[in-house]
Amino acid sequence: MQEAAELLGTSVRFPRRLIQERRIKFVKLGTHVRIPESALLALIAEGTVEPVNVAWSGGKVVS
Repeated sequence: MQEAAELLGTSVRFPRRLIQERRIKFVKLGTHVRIPESALLALIAEGTVEPVNVAWSGGKVVS
Protein backbone atom coordinates (compact mmCIF):
# COMPACT_ATOMS: atom_id res chain seq x y z
CA MET A 1 0.00 0.00 0.00
CA GLN A 2 2.86 2.36 0.72
CA GLU A 3 4.05 2.31 -2.91
CA ALA A 4 0.51 2.92 -4.18
CA ALA A 5 0.12 5.83 -1.77
CA GLU A 6 3.43 7.33 -2.91
CA LEU A 7 2.45 7.04 -6.58
CA LEU A 8 -0.87 8.75 -5.85
CA GLY A 9 0.74 11.32 -3.55
CA THR A 10 -1.55 10.41 -0.65
CA SER A 11 -1.48 8.64 2.67
CA VAL A 12 -1.78 4.84 2.87
CA ARG A 13 -5.36 5.26 4.03
CA PHE A 14 -6.55 6.48 0.60
CA PRO A 15 -5.63 3.36 -1.44
CA ARG A 16 -7.12 1.22 1.32
CA ARG A 17 -10.36 3.18 1.05
CA LEU A 18 -10.35 2.77 -2.75
CA ILE A 19 -10.14 -0.99 -2.25
CA GLN A 20 -12.80 -1.05 0.47
CA GLU A 21 -15.20 0.93 -1.73
CA ARG A 22 -14.34 -1.25 -4.77
CA ARG A 23 -13.33 1.85 -6.74
CA ILE A 24 -10.07 0.32 -8.02
CA LYS A 25 -9.00 -3.05 -9.39
CA PHE A 26 -6.98 -5.13 -6.90
CA VAL A 27 -5.62 -8.63 -6.47
CA LYS A 28 -5.94 -10.59 -3.25
CA LEU A 29 -3.33 -13.31 -2.65
CA GLY A 30 -4.12 -14.96 0.66
CA THR A 31 -3.95 -12.17 3.19
CA HIS A 32 -2.00 -9.88 0.84
CA VAL A 33 -3.72 -7.24 -1.28
CA ARG A 34 -1.99 -5.79 -4.33
CA ILE A 35 -3.03 -2.99 -6.68
CA PRO A 36 -1.68 -3.36 -10.22
CA GLU A 37 0.29 -0.34 -11.39
CA SER A 38 -1.91 -0.21 -14.49
CA ALA A 39 -4.97 0.27 -12.26
CA LEU A 40 -3.28 3.16 -10.45
CA LEU A 41 -2.26 4.81 -13.71
CA ALA A 42 -5.80 4.38 -15.07
CA LEU A 43 -7.24 6.01 -11.92
CA ILE A 44 -4.88 8.95 -12.36
CA ALA A 45 -5.74 9.27 -16.06
CA GLU A 46 -9.49 9.20 -15.36
CA GLY A 47 -9.17 11.98 -12.81
CA THR A 48 -6.93 14.20 -14.90
CA VAL A 49 -8.56 17.46 -15.99
CA GLU A 50 -7.06 19.30 -18.94
CA PRO A 51 -6.56 23.06 -18.62
CA VAL A 52 -8.78 25.47 -20.53
CA ASN A 53 -7.28 28.22 -22.68
CA VAL A 54 -8.74 31.53 -21.57
CA ALA A 55 -8.45 34.74 -23.55
CA TRP A 56 -8.76 38.09 -21.86
CA SER A 57 -9.78 41.35 -23.52
CA GLY A 58 -10.38 44.56 -21.64
CA GLY A 59 -10.36 42.76 -18.28
CA LYS A 60 -13.03 40.25 -19.36
CA VAL A 61 -12.90 36.66 -20.52
CA VAL A 62 -13.66 36.23 -24.21
CA SER A 63 -14.11 32.97 -26.09
